[in-house]
Amino acid sequence: MLIAQVTDTHIKAAGRLAYRKVDSADKLANCVAHLNALAPRPDIVLLTGDLVDLGRPEEYALLREILSPLRMPIHVIPGNHDERGALRKAFADQAYLPQSGEFLHYVLEDYPLRLIGLDTVVAGEPRGELCEARLGWLDAQLRRAPERETVLFMHHPPFLTGLANMDWQNCHNGEALGALLERHRQVTRLLCGHVHRPIHLAWHGVTASIAPSPSHSCVFDLDPDASHDFVLEPPTCELHYWREGAGLVSHLTFIGDYGGRFPFYDANGKLID
Repeated sequence: MLIAQVTDTHIKAAGRLAYRKVDSADKLANCVAHLNALAPRPDIVLLTGDLVDLGRPEEYALLREILSPLRMPIHVIPGNHDERGALRKAFADQAYLPQSGEFLHYVLEDYPLRLIGLDTVVAGEPRGELCEARLGWLDAQLRRAPERETVLFMHHPPFLTGLANMDWQNCHNGEALGALLERHRQVTRLLCGHVHRPIHLAWHGVTASIAPSPSHSCVFDLDPDASHDFVLEPPTCELHYWREGAGLVSHLTFIGDYGGRFPFYDANGKLID
């Protein structure tokens, strides 16, 4: 199974640039073309939050238009830039997405891996949270299938990254999730967004990661007083490849034409000098 993770696309209304600098719509269109051209093609695309920039209906309309050429199913969860009501309306045709209730989280059972999307949004705030209600829901879902290998995907990472200008707005009660995961060892991976950088670590017995954005990157600056800025690094997304017995292996894939592919060896099987 091949899972594509695309995050933090920050789509604006037609003709608008994100932060007056980034053509996020064009970046996502290039990402869609990139995923469609992959061989093998991903089985599923996870969009892990901040799908649009200001949560406006016209932004979601453009998002759906850009995503429409994708030749594989998409599954979305909200980020802090999203607005739950507008997101629900925009994706009302997606049966997996709850159309009632406060939170937009769900379980996907029809894949070799069990996939659980978590809603970490605190309305009106940049930070994330998994409150008692959300943790209770997750605990109940995990109790139902203790033997099935499970991957969680959410927007806000529940751990510190060392990037102080982002860490203050991550999932504030992450240790509560960590304690829950220690009781449910079928969870092998945790996939996050929000930070706009590729980050991987071992956390409470789980391999946790943050995917970069195909739109723009947060500056890598470990100064505790660093300003909150972005840079235009090469667009990327992540591919997570699962085989039974081998677990989930993650690859960073660069979007764009960088030349190639070129052989290492000549027609006689010798290394090209």
